[in-house]
Amino acid sequence: MTNASLPETINAAEAAHFGALAAEWWDPKGSSAMLHRMNPVRLHFIRSAIDTHFGSDTKSRYPLAGKTALDVGCGAGLLCEPLARLGGAVTGVDAAPENIDVAMAHAALSGLTINYRAGEIAAQGLGQLDVVTCMEVIEHVMDPAAFVAELVRHLRPDGLLLLSTPNRTAVSRLFLVEAAERLGQVPRGTHDWDKFLTPEELTALLADAGLEVIDMQGIAFSPMSGLHLSENKALNYILSARLR
Repeated sequence: MTNASLPETINAAEAAHFGALAAEWWDPKGSSAMLHRMNPVRLHFIRSAIDTHFGSDTKSRYPLAGKTALDVGCGAGLLCEPLARLGGAVTGVDAAPENIDVAMAHAALSGLTINYRAGEIAAQGLGQLDVVTCMEVIEHVMDPAAFVAELVRHLRPDGLLLLSTPNRTAVSRLFLVEAAERLGQVPRGTHDWDKFLTPEELTALLADAGLEVIDMQGIAFSPMSGLHLSENKALNYILSARLR
């Protein structure tokens, strides 16, 4: 495949938006505060999915030992670092070079070895990996179907795909776009509600690419529990999938 024929999924405007926020990515009270609150919830789902799919010991500190993992749209490494601590050989790819610079610096300070790359995933020559993760990214790409095809291309036949994204509902419009952006919980312009995918739409995209969904849970919010895994998918949801 020549460079001219490589799939292009990056939305340049979206990449610039998130690149401009790179310096604050690791500040739990900064512009990525919402991601810091979501990360433990996502990690709970991810760890359970890894244990179930690969049959690893639920008490093991390193369920990804001997396995490779790829985080697509990794930002400044908020998920890559926990995956590395779970024992995986981790690669992170992001559209914004500014994010990768911050990710590399933070990994060095954390004493972690993570292979970070900037640019289109198709251009990285990464081959197939055991685990592919993609958190809050598909709603920002140019062509979701082409993007899913690239995720699948990087997944080993017995691999595990983990993906999360906001749902396109009245609830997500109110809380993720209107309230969160107006109240400064996330930076203005972060979300385009029209690009959100419903669980049915995303399941169909995955099926078209040869994947079957193993598990899907909502990421909901309540004043008492904060963000948490739930049957309620109206706000956001996370799923695991495998090749059929």
